[in-house]
Amino acid sequence: MNIKPIKNQNDYTQALQRLEVIFDAKKGSVEGDELEVLAILIENYEDKHFPIGFPDPIEAIKFRMEQMGYKQSDLAKVVGLKSRASEILNRKRKLSLDMIRQLHESFNIPTDVLIQAY
Repeated sequence: MNIKPIKNQNDYTQALQRLEVIFDAKKGSVEGDELEVLAILIENYEDKHFPIGFPDPIEAIKFRMEQMGYKQSDLAKVVGLKSRASEILNRKRKLSLDMIRQLHESFNIPTDVLIQAY
């Protein structure tokens, strides 16, 4: 086991290649321990160099509606009026604090996603 910090793209590529080789290692074995440490190092490097931001709030609402099989009328029940739901989905109306709370509770969308500007 030759574990070292991932400092650059070359180190990252080597770590990914090694991860592929030991991917099916048994937990608790020497290779299993190496796999666990390597995964943490890779995740740390990726978080630092390839950050993934939050999704767009409206796209998050649309995605959750699709997941739950909801229609615009279901969104209207949460935000008040059908016309208000249409305006939100078409980006003509901003989400109010009450709407954000209701969407978080009803659709289980994180408030961090909903409070972003769009």
